[in-house]
Amino acid sequence: MIENGVIEAAYPISFRKDDAEKLGQHLKNRNSVVLIGMKRVGISNFLRFFLYHKEIIKTYIKDGNSHLFISVDLNDLVEREVFPFWILTLKRIYDVVEGSTLGKSTKKYVENLFLDSMQSKDTFLTIESVKKSLARITQEGILPTIFFIRFDRLKEVITTELFGNLQGLKDSANRKVSYVFTSFRGLTDLAPNVFTKSSISLFARNMYIRPAEKIDTEIIFNTYIQRYKLSLSPSLKNSLFEIVDGYIQYLQLALISLHETGTKLKNKEELFDFLTKDERILLQSEELWESLEEFEQNVLLKVAKKQSVLSEERKTASYLWDTGFVIASYGKDIVFSSLFAHYLKQRQIVRENIANVELSK
Repeated sequence: MIENGVIEAAYPISFRKDDAEKLGQHLKNRNSVVLIGMKRVGISNFLRFFLYHKEIIKTYIKDGNSHLFISVDLNDLVEREVFPFWILTLKRIYDVVEGSTLGKSTKKYVENLFLDSMQSKDTFLTIESVKKSLARITQEGILPTIFFIRFDRLKEVITTELFGNLQGLKDSANRKVSYVFTSFRGLTDLAPNVFTKSSISLFARNMYIRPAEKIDTEIIFNTYIQRYKLSLSPSLKNSLFEIVDGYIQYLQLALISLHETGTKLKNKEELFDFLTKDERILLQSEELWESLEEFEQNVLLKVAKKQSVLSEERKTASYLWDTGFVIASYGKDIVFSSLFAHYLKQRQIVRENIANVELSK
C-alpha cells in the first residue's frame, strides 16, 4: 500500500538498510544530522522512504516513544529569505499536526499561532510561534524531528542569528527536538563563518549518503520500470546497474531516454554508447563536475587517469571519498560510474586539444 501517494512508502523495509539504521540511531539519541551527498544521488528518494514508510520507527528507532516527522522542503521557497523560511517551517508543522493524532486543543493552538504569524508577517513572532508549537508537541509526549530538505538553498541568507534561532528551538523544547538537514555540502562549507567546526560538532553530526548498492538500485528500478513500461533482459538490466553504479539520477534519465526513443539495445556496449550520447546525462555529469571545488576536480582527474594521489591531496579532497565520487575497487581508487568516468575522459581530451592549439599572431 502506498502511503500518502508516496511510492517510496511501499519499498521493502530493507531499502538502504545501513543508512536507515544510522539515521534511526541518531534520532533515537535525539542527535541532529546533516545528510551529505553528491547532487541528485538519491537523498530525497531515501528520505521519502524514511518519512513515510509505516515500519520505520519500530524497525530503526525502537525507543518506545511517539515520533512526529515534519518535512520542510526548501524547494517550496519562492523567496530565499529568512521570514519565508520560518513561515514555511511553521506551515509544515501545522500541516503535520493537523493530520496527526494529537488532541483538538493542540491542533487549534498551533493553527492559531500559524494564522497570527501570517497576519503579522513579523519574523520574531513567527519564530516564537515555531518555538511554542514544538514545545506544545513535546508536552504531549511526542518527539518532533524537522527535516530541512535542500538546506543548501539557504546558503546566501545563513547568519549567526539564524543558527542561534535553530539552537533556541531545541532549548525551548527541552532538547527533545532533532533536525535532519540535507545538503550536497556540510554546514561548515555552506557558511564557514557561521557554522564553525567547534560549534557544529555540538550541534549536528555529518552522515554521508553514497550511491546506492545494487540491491537498492533494483528496488528503485522496479518502480520506474512500471511507470515507463519498459522491458529489459536480465543481462541488459545488470549492465545498466553497472553503468549507473547506484547514482539515481543517471538511472532515471537512462530509463526516460530508453522509453522516449524506443531504442532496442543488444548488449552492454550498445547501452553504454547510447547513454554517453544522451544530452541529459551529459548535462547531469556537467552538474556533478561543477559542484566540485577546483582542487577536488584536479584530484578527481588524477584518479581518472590512474595517477597516484598524495596523502595530503586525499586529505584535502576527502569529500570525493566521503560522498562516493571515488570508490575502492580491488585495492585501487576509481571514479564511481563509468558514465562519469567517460565524461571526465572526454573533458580531459578537449582540454588537452585546446592547450595544443597554436594561434597565429
